[in-house]
Amino acid sequence: MSNDFRARNHPAWWAFLVHRLSGLALSVFLPFHFWALGQALQGEARLDGLLRWTEQPLVKFAEIVLVLLLAAHLTGGLRLLALEFLPWREWQKSLLALAAGAALAAGLAFALAL
Repeated sequence: MSNDFRARNHPAWWAFLVHRLSGLALSVFLPFHFWALGQALQGEARLDGLLRWTEQPLVKFAEIVLVLLLAAHLTGGLRLLALEFLPWREWQKSLLALAAGAALAAGLAFALAL
């Protein structure tokens, strides 16, 4: 097994990848979010039409994925801040699992609230 493969099979590498990809996905979503908010400025009928469209099952699923991405990016960022600014402790190895668990819990809580 090559060293490159072992490095990419480490949990910290996967945390790095999830953090970067979630950030990219959120940056792609942001212009659509601003467009949707702008519909309120176009009048009540346009906003009502958009809100009706959001009741579709695929859009609801996309909302769950969005919350999961937000939670993954937030918890990954908090993990990185802890690694950067706190003195190193042995328990910090567990931050990766804690961040992943918190992100999944937030996504599940949102999905169950729908």
